Amino acid sequence: MDYLVDTIAAISTPYGRGGIGVIRISGSEAIEVVDRVFFAYNMKPLRKDKGYSIRLGTIIVNDEQIDEVIVLLFRGPKSYTGEDVVEIQCHGGPVVLEQILRGLLDSGARAAEQGEFTRRAVVNGRISLSEAEGIGEIITAISKQSEQAAFMLSKGSLYRETERLKSSILALQGTITAYIDFPEEDAVEINEEELKETLLSLEEALDKLLTGYDRGLKIVAGVRTAIVGAPNVGKSTIMNLLAGYEKSIVTPMAGTTRDVLEHQIDIGGITLLLSDTAGIHKTTSIVEKIGVERAYETLDQSSVILVVFDNSKKLTEEEKELIKTLNGRQTIAVVNKTDLNRKLEVIEVEKSFDNVIYISAKDRSSLEDICNEIKKVVGVYEFSPNHPMIINERQRIAVSNTHKAIKEALASLIYGMTLDAVYIALDDALFSLMELSGENVSEAILDEVFSKFCVGK
Repeated sequence: MDYLVDTIAAISTPYGRGGIGVIRISGSEAIEVVDRVFFAYNMKPLRKDKGYSIRLGTIIVNDEQIDEVIVLLFRGPKSYTGEDVVEIQCHGGPVVLEQILRGLLDSGARAAEQGEFTRRAVVNGRISLSEAEGIGEIITAISKQSEQAAFMLSKGSLYRETERLKSSILALQGTITAYIDFPEEDAVEINEEELKETLLSLEEALDKLLTGYDRGLKIVAGVRTAIVGAPNVGKSTIMNLLAGYEKSIVTPMAGTTRDVLEHQIDIGGITLLLSDTAGIHKTTSIVEKIGVERAYETLDQSSVILVVFDNSKKLTEEEKELIKTLNGRQTIAVVNKTDLNRKLEVIEVEKSFDNVIYISAKDRSSLEDICNEIKKVVGVYEFSPNHPMIINERQRIAVSNTHKAIKEALASLIYGMTLDAVYIALDDALFSLMELSGENVSEAILDEVFSKFCVGK
C-alpha cells in the first residue's frame, strides 16, 4: 500500500513570506532522499547520524546552491509518523521552499497528500484516530477554549476514556466466557447484580459523552448567534458593543440595517458567529422585505438568538408573532433602552422567555451582562478541557452505537436472556469503540478525516 511504502515530502509552513520555512520528509528512504540534496558543513552524510540530531549545511539542486539550512533527523519508530522523518528548516520565502521541495521530489520523494503525515502516524500506531482529529482541530482552532479542547483531544483525553471503557467490556467478556466454557468450575461465578452495575456504569459514561457533544461542537466550531428584533430597538448598537467597534451602522432612523451583517467575536474563550439582522416588520419596500426574509433565514440557522426589545415602546403585532416563532428556541430576551421610561409589557416578555436581561446598550457596562448570559445559555461555564469530549459527527456516531449496544446488553440481562446474548451485545459495543479510536475503520473514513487536514501535517 502506497501509504506505507512511498517516501513523501511537503512544505509544512503556510504559503507566503516568513522568517523560517519547514519542509517535512517521511518514509523508508527519507534520509537517502535528503542526502542527495543536503551537504552538511561537517562533510558527514545524514545517513550516518543517529536519531534526534541536527546538522547545518547547504541545499544544492542541479549544482546550484539554494539556501543554507538546518536539518533535523528523527529515526523511526520514535518519530511523528513512526517512520524515518527529516525536517529541513530554511528561509521562509516561497521561491526557496519550492526549489528545495522540487529537488526532493526529483530525488525520489512523492508529494504528500492532505494530512498524510498524520495519517501515517495513525496507521503506524503512533497515535489514535481521535488524537489525530485533535491535532487537526488545533490547527483550525478559532478560540482559546476550542484550542484547549483540541489540545487535550490530541493528547489522548478521549482515547484514554475509550481504553477505559474497552477494558471494562473485555473484563466482562472474559468472565462470561469463563463461565460459559467451564460451567463445572466452582471458581467461576457470575454475580448478575454486579454485572448489571458495571453495565449501568458503562451506560452512564457513554451518556456523559453524548450529552457533552453539543457543548463540544459549540466550543470547537463556534456558536452561530443571531440578533433579531423590530427596527430601531438597538440591535446594531448591541452588535457594535459585542464586536468592540462600529461594525454595524447606527442611526436614529428605523431600517438602517437592510441586510445580514456577520462578525466573529470571542466571549470568554468561546467564539460567536454573530449576525445582525434587518428589523422584522411589515413593509412595502422590496429591499426591506428581502432583508426581513433573510433575517428569518438567519434565525433558523442559528443556535442562539438574542431577541431585542425597546423598553420605551409597547410590543408590536410583529414582535408578538416573533415571540411565538422563538418558542422552544435557545433564546435570550434583551430588553434595551432601560434608561428611558418603560412602556414595554415586560411581564409578557418574562412569561415567554427563561432568559431575560435588562440593559442600556449605550452603556459599556452592559457588555458583561450580555456575555455572562450568553455563556450561561451556551453552557461553557461547565467546560473543562481535561474532560473527555467528542467533537465531530464521526465520533458521535461511534459513541452512540456503543451506547446502543450496552443498552442491548442490559436489556438481555434484565429480561433473563442467556449470557451469550449479553456477550454478543458487548462485542458490538467493543467494535464501535474500536471505530472511535481508529483501530477498526475503513479507508473511506480515513480519507474523510484527513481530507480536512492541510498538506504538510
